[in-house]
Amino acid sequence: MSAAEAQSSEATRGETVALARGGRTSFFGFVLRLAARFPFLFIAGRLYGPDALGRFAYATLVVELVAALATLGLKRGLAAALASDERPENHVVADALTLGLVLAALGAALLIAFPFIVFPERQISGFDWLFPAITLAIVASDISLAALAYRHDIAATVRARSIVEPWMLSIASLLLAFTLLKPDGLIIAYAVSMAAAMLASLIPFFAAFGLPRGWSPQPGRLLHLAKANLPLAGADVAEWGARRLDFFILGRFFGNEVLGIYYIAQQIVSLPQRLKSSFDPILAPVLASNLADGNIAKAAGHVRQVAFWVGVVQLGAALGFAFTGRAAMGLFGPLFASGAVILTMLLIAELLAAQAAVAESALVYVAPNTNLGWSLLGLVLQTGASLILVPRYGGLGAAAGLAMAALFLSVVKSRTLSAKLHAPVSGWRWSMLAAAVPAFALGFGIMQTWEWFQLSIGFWLILGLYGAIVWHFGFKGPDRLLFARRPGDALKA
Repeated sequence: MSAAEAQSSEATRGETVALARGGRTSFFGFVLRLAARFPFLFIAGRLYGPDALGRFAYATLVVELVAALATLGLKRGLAAALASDERPENHVVADALTLGLVLAALGAALLIAFPFIVFPERQISGFDWLFPAITLAIVASDISLAALAYRHDIAATVRARSIVEPWMLSIASLLLAFTLLKPDGLIIAYAVSMAAAMLASLIPFFAAFGLPRGWSPQPGRLLHLAKANLPLAGADVAEWGARRLDFFILGRFFGNEVLGIYYIAQQIVSLPQRLKSSFDPILAPVLASNLADGNIAKAAGHVRQVAFWVGVVQLGAALGFAFTGRAAMGLFGPLFASGAVILTMLLIAELLAAQAAVAESALVYVAPNTNLGWSLLGLVLQTGASLILVPRYGGLGAAAGLAMAALFLSVVKSRTLSAKLHAPVSGWRWSMLAAAVPAFALGFGIMQTWEWFQLSIGFWLILGLYGAIVWHFGFKGPDRLLFARRPGDALKA
């Protein structure tokens, strides 16, 4: 092996270790978020009920849409800007924050002027008028965490998103349930949690980057940044829309109670989904750097690796939750147990969407316009399927429409990226199927047992069997870095 090849191999190993380290940190954050999210869902379901939960879900959907638009793709695009711009890093980030906050302020002003967009089925109270202002906190948090991730600081994201935000939401909603503010309790708790997450993001950001001394906002530069990020922004909004369109269409045909039940199922499913999104902060800068340097093969290898890690964990989560779904949904109240079939379909949709989401992490750099075109076509497919299925099958129809679009995007985006990089990018392996079959059989048997057994023991038995098989037959060499304490030893395995 030549010196250049040895140096390249060492660089690839270092990046894989960085991805694994970020993945382990994110996995820890995923567990923390799981621990915090369920108390909130239990509080919301038991103390507030599906009707209040439905109103809360719709209102947060609207403000998060505005925040996604205002962020303008900078959660991922900031890595490319930092990698290519020769100015001080805190100047580049200051441009991004300024652009995002200006757009967020404009969006919030629109919602404040027309509050019925946020609360279509209720009388507007005093606090409701101010609720859209929370979009500024969301945008400030997202961009500052993206900047920290460029320096491979994933712990800041874990603290803000997996500890501060969900626990503040749970604690605030619990306390407000016993006050006169209960009618707006979930909305107020959400605003408190997002404000706290913003502070938890900005404190380490300023500690790492400092104040941008000598920087001043320049409209021309901000417009250039906005224009450069438009394809990525469109892809982000399309992806966001694909994960919310089902909820929006369901809300057009059914009331808040149905929305509340669907929201609980959606939130359970979002927990394994966040494992993929938690890789974004570390995957984006690694891919951006390699693609900028022309290291195409390395970039494809990193996509395959992360796609495998994400696929393995999401398949395990899907098996565990699918066979204990009725018991899990029933925890939040008797009315929610009817959403078990919806939960299963959403788990299938999420599993299908994982490969498309990982492929998109590279597509946004090598073929941004093509990626955006596929995303928009996927939205059209989902809209058409949902409009046909939702009136007849309700929440199950909404989840099925999402699954159809996810399968389509998974195939076309993976193939498009493979063609662009001239290398395979799929993370699916036969070892995953080999582990899933016995876990499926065990899960079917556990479904016949008592609900308390399903939740306390059965869920973990399914995960344990699946995990043991896939670890023994599927995880080799670099794969084990995700869970290895000593990366060098894992690479030798």
